[in-house]
Amino acid sequence: MRGMCAAMLTLQAIIVGLAVPVLISVEDVEPSLALPLGLGLALLCVLTAGMLRRPWAYWIGHATQVATIGLGFLSTPMFFVGALFALLWISAFLLGRRIEADKARWAREAEED
Repeated sequence: MRGMCAAMLTLQAIIVGLAVPVLISVEDVEPSLALPLGLGLALLCVLTAGMLRRPWAYWIGHATQVATIGLGFLSTPMFFVGALFALLWISAFLLGRRIEADKARWAREAEED
């Protein structure tokens, strides 16, 4: 689960970071607003990806999805991008939990045999 979620957050950090110049040049968002929001969110994604060993870091990961969708208020296409990353995040989270549960079950079954 950690690997898949970390990969999603890392990719999300790249995309959010690349959205900053678009916010400034295309959407005419003030750099004093776009830089801290965009780069701050990208940095939060990277830091969270590194902290996923701790269970509470997944809550920060959930919050980054909401924040990415929130960038849609600055640039409408970010609603779509944020929703896409939220879907990928939830998929990685749920699939990862299922894989970990299966691994634990297989380990128990192997011990019983």
